[in-house]
Amino acid sequence: MKDQVRAGWTGAVLVCGKCSKKLGGGFGAKGKTSLAKALRGEPGFGKGRKAAVGVVEVKCLGICPKGAVTVVDSRAPGCWRIVPLGVDVGALAGQLSE
Repeated sequence: MKDQVRAGWTGAVLVCGKCSKKLGGGFGAKGKTSLAKALRGEPGFGKGRKAAVGVVEVKCLGICPKGAVTVVDSRAPGCWRIVPLGVDVGALAGQLSE
């Protein structure tokens, strides 16, 4: 059995699942997609090992903002983002890629 596997990730984006569940979507073209799923659809982001940046939905990050989702970029762990409902996911992906 292998004790490790390679991944192409240069970083990971952690998205609070509790915040996402409270909003019931709110992102994407029709506004019905969760933030994690919408980010995975952006170029360079994904769920699998071969993505450049992994997007992982985690349980609760403990911030719980109203009308927003908490996001942590592992490449900048000292600055957590509060992403408001309906923000342009493409623009957010560009900011996270910088």
